[in-house]
Amino acid sequence: MAAGPPPPLEPSPLPVFPEEGFGEKFLRKTRENPLVPLGCLCTVGALAYGLISFRKGNTRRSQLMMRARIVAQGFTFAALMGGTVATAIKSR
Repeated sequence: MAAGPPPPLEPSPLPVFPEEGFGEKFLRKTRENPLVPLGCLCTVGALAYGLISFRKGNTRRSQLMMRARIVAQGFTFAALMGGTVATAIKSR
């Protein structure tokens, strides 16, 4: 067995990435998958309007908005899963 040069004593340095703040990360993630924030806004809007309707005594509208909230949550979840699958496929 031929003896080569000994391995380096110090490991190679790790790459240094710039610090990313909350705003930059939020904008990057929003650009990557814009449907998730849209679904979140729709969910919050339907919830708020449903609660306002409930407080005013309009039970029919309140029930409709709670059903709309469930649909919006489903859309948000599907967008989140779709973005995750797309990212996984893109990374291959």
